[in-house]
Amino acid sequence: MQKDPKKLPLRERKKLRTRQALVNTALELFTARGFTAVTLDELVDAVEISKRTFFRTFTSKEDVALAPEKELWAAYSAYIEGRPLPSEHLFGAYKDALFAALEQMADGWEQRFLASRSLADRTPALTAHSLRHCSEVSANVVRIVADRLAGQHPGHAELRMLLDLMLAAWHCALETWTSSDAAQQDRAALIQHMRKAFAVIPAVAAAAALDS
Repeated sequence: MQKDPKKLPLRERKKLRTRQALVNTALELFTARGFTAVTLDELVDAVEISKRTFFRTFTSKEDVALAPEKELWAAYSAYIEGRPLPSEHLFGAYKDALFAALEQMADGWEQRFLASRSLADRTPALTAHSLRHCSEVSANVVRIVADRLAGQHPGHAELRMLLDLMLAAWHCALETWTSSDAAQQDRAALIQHMRKAFAVIPAVAAAAALDS
């Protein structure tokens, strides 16, 4: 669960402000000039911090460019690890964790996420980094669930397939949302697209059963 920044110690608030400044400035520079054209030196100079401070917060330019995406999935993993996880309603738990993680993102997250996605779509290095991160998160979530439901689930393959089904609905909703008019790209619209995508899953499952 994300903590209220106002309740954090001063040192942590300063770190958070530095992180937010880095993400905002990086996305602005990368969007205006292209990801590869902006050097790390230029980025840290723009935020008026040292490289050492940068590397205390992010591991690379790719890491900061994809920060909005990584923030969402970090919150998602935390929900999976910390909330009730009934084995008989596992898909629902996967889905509910995504809605919960999305709702806890900071104000303005959706615009940063859109900028990050746009960069990734036109930058092969970011696309590869995003795909690798997605794979790592999926493997970690399955490991967490398997550990928490030891002896109560059929196996890793089933856990991964349920997660992949949830992710497929997420990506369908995301595609619709990102291709819509800018006026309809707020968080409420994204949540609405997600609900529509998840509502289709029973019919998809029924069609799959008929084909089996």
